[in-house]
Amino acid sequence: MERLAMEIKLKGDKAIEQIPSIKDKALRINLNENIYGTFAEIGAGQETVRHFFRAGGSSGTIAKAMSAYDKDFSDAIYGVEKDGRYVTESRLKKMLHHEVDLIEKRLDRVKHPNKMFFSYANTVATIDFAKQFKGHGWVGIKYQIEPDEDYNEIILHIRFKENDARLQQETLGILGVNLIYGAFYKYNDPKKLLRYLYDHLDKDQLEIDTINFSGPRFANVDNRLMSLQLVKNNMTDAVMFGPDGNNILPAAILYKKNILALRGSFRPVTRVNMDMYEKSLEMFLNENKVDADNTLVIFEITLSNLRSEGEIDERDFMDRAELLCSLGQYVMISNFQEYYRVVEYFSNYTKARMGLAMGVNNLIDIFDEKYYRHLSGGILEAFGKLFYRDLKVFLYPMKDEDGQVIDSENLKVHPRMKELYKFFKFNGKVVDIELVNKNNLEIYSRHVLKMIAKGTPGWEEMLPRGIAELIKKDNLFGYDPVKAVIESSK
Repeated sequence: MERLAMEIKLKGDKAIEQIPSIKDKALRINLNENIYGTFAEIGAGQETVRHFFRAGGSSGTIAKAMSAYDKDFSDAIYGVEKDGRYVTESRLKKMLHHEVDLIEKRLDRVKHPNKMFFSYANTVATIDFAKQFKGHGWVGIKYQIEPDEDYNEIILHIRFKENDARLQQETLGILGVNLIYGAFYKYNDPKKLLRYLYDHLDKDQLEIDTINFSGPRFANVDNRLMSLQLVKNNMTDAVMFGPDGNNILPAAILYKKNILALRGSFRPVTRVNMDMYEKSLEMFLNENKVDADNTLVIFEITLSNLRSEGEIDERDFMDRAELLCSLGQYVMISNFQEYYRVVEYFSNYTKARMGLAMGVNNLIDIFDEKYYRHLSGGILEAFGKLFYRDLKVFLYPMKDEDGQVIDSENLKVHPRMKELYKFFKFNGKVVDIELVNKNNLEIYSRHVLKMIAKGTPGWEEMLPRGIAELIKKDNLFGYDPVKAVIESSK
């Protein structure tokens, strides 16, 4: 009798997740007789559908594959974009919706009662001939999990990092297969679906800086949390979302804007944060070269701030996001620990005047050399990147242990940095925010947070209007109504 081969396991072996090959992923989809749809790819060849053709059994999956490369053809099929551009989210959505409508019109549900229809699309621009613009694109899928169920949608924006158009095309093809496979077989765990987009790819090949999930299968997915995963998994350096909670492509919203950024923990957002925001915005709008209609205010939270107590607490992050969105603010989550990296990032998209609003303690940290030891030019290189741009710092005062108010005139930096600080101060790069209500200097987020968690009364008046009610309504930041009643009765 033939002996069955047993898998050998040795002491010390670690469990390794088995990742299917790209061919296996395409083949599994091809062999499922119910998955059926179309591919529309513009800008980098038909790189995704090629994998399905090569895997075998593609006739059971592919209803149509097309590439409308000519602009007139593309406009005739999908309509004309108002801005005249073709590599946009709007264009991708039109492609997906158009192709799904065609499937529904042309394929009889009576004839195909068990089919789960899908449409995969991408519209990209690969690296240019001069190799100055590396390229980017929009990729998405609109699909069903049940024949009689409404469609789900996953849409993402990518940036190419490779310096060869052929390599970018191959990368896009692999990403496309990963997306289609993940959409059908990993939809129940969006966080894993996100990570699996990089199967057989490396982070230095591709950046994913925006992703949005929608549809019945993703009804409970908060796209802000998905944004956080992109930064947490090093898929991108920064993500943004708007007051409505939907992820926004940073390039689209930052392009040629005057930007005022406020960094903080916002745990929770307090009257100090809003006072800093309102006063600095007023001063910023009075600056030359700043147009109110072209100004964007961003509340920025660094990943290191989210990790201040070890591993990232996603519930805590969502509490902060909920409050900032309720105040109508745009939020950015970044990997930038140093301020100069934030400014560098913004400078990729705008040359217009920028402002940073911060507290005195933050400015003192900026003049600390230890943060720049990894730079060959040290603090001078960092300051060159920070203040070379058309930038101004709006400084919010603080109260020291002796009760003295510290501002730009009397703050103390390291003696070696004193002359450097005076140079920037003299040249108007650092200006004070005039304080109206000195009681704000007694408000600290960490104290407010402890009061909320312990149920200590009095924290409500330290927050902007409406925020305390929201915290109580949704039990944010560990608020416990029972504990609050007990404490208030003491």
